[in-house]
Amino acid sequence: MFPLAESTPLFAIIAIVAVGGWVLTTWMRIKNGYPLDGAWGQAMYPKKNEEMVERVRLLSQENAQLRAELGSVKDRLATVERIVTDRGTLLDREIEELRGKAN
Repeated sequence: MFPLAESTPLFAIIAIVAVGGWVLTTWMRIKNGYPLDGAWGQAMYPKKNEEMVERVRLLSQENAQLRAELGSVKDRLATVERIVTDRGTLLDREIEELRGKAN
């Protein structure tokens, strides 16, 4: 039929096109959120087991606690900033009063 030497480039081109098409369709499925195919053509979805659900719940609780703690730290920092800036103004006023008394 076809001599082997003449058909080798044809087979290589067909193989490259097939692999490229497979890569392209897999990329498009992942990009658009479709499930991938398993070894026997069954759809593969991410597994949800109890351990994973519990881990997500614990991480969500920890996240909420850390956000609350961060809010209280921000409040305390604002108070410290107010104290520091108020004392600086008060100190300036006292220095000016002392200069006024000295004159």
